[in-house]
Amino acid sequence: MCLDTYVQSLHDAPRHATCGFMIMIAPQDEPAPGNIKATRSDWINLALQTLISDGIESVRVLTLGQKLGVSRSSFYWYFQSRQDLLDQLLAHWRDTNTKAIVERAGRPAETIIMGVMNVFECWADERLFDPRFDFAVREWARRSDDVRRAIDRADDERLDAIRAMYRRHGYAEEDAFIRARVLYYMQIGYYVLDLKEPVEARVSHLAAYLRAFTGQEPSEADVAHFMRFIAAR
Repeated sequence: MCLDTYVQSLHDAPRHATCGFMIMIAPQDEPAPGNIKATRSDWINLALQTLISDGIESVRVLTLGQKLGVSRSSFYWYFQSRQDLLDQLLAHWRDTNTKAIVERAGRPAETIIMGVMNVFECWADERLFDPRFDFAVREWARRSDDVRRAIDRADDERLDAIRAMYRRHGYAEEDAFIRARVLYYMQIGYYVLDLKEPVEARVSHLAAYLRAFTGQEPSEADVAHFMRFIAAR
């Protein structure tokens, strides 16, 4: 799911609450009126880019507004607070990076080799799983217990989906648990170590990776199937 599509799916119903003479109205989805040119998508896209490039401490309303060339009133038309914006960034991370792994691990597959290649699609296509976004959220978790808990839940959900994939193909419980950890943690390790290995270099070892992750021998047709996915990206 692209970020613009995700943002359009967020519809906050107007809520009114009085406090003395002040009427507080919930942020809106529609473009702000008058001279406020930035949209909700503009704010979230820039916040996402800033999180990835500069870290969570740089995701500030005033700084983002300056870059967008708008006042803070534009921000508060769409968001209740900075925390509201951060919550939406974290929700988008869950609905993209985690969802992609869980969905592909759960796809029907004739063999475990095909199942593992389904998961490999996430590593091979950053439109499915953005490693920079994932790393930025993990860095953010160093400063927030709430985000740390969200990371832990996401890792558990991803691992459970991969473990269940192995179980469906006849692996014993402990074997499925360990194979899921090896597959997932190896890939996260690639990102943490910031290895600069092109996808093409990695897929040149595809058969050996599949052999290591499944204990089975991939066929030439298996390898050709994944190579077609790489070519079609």
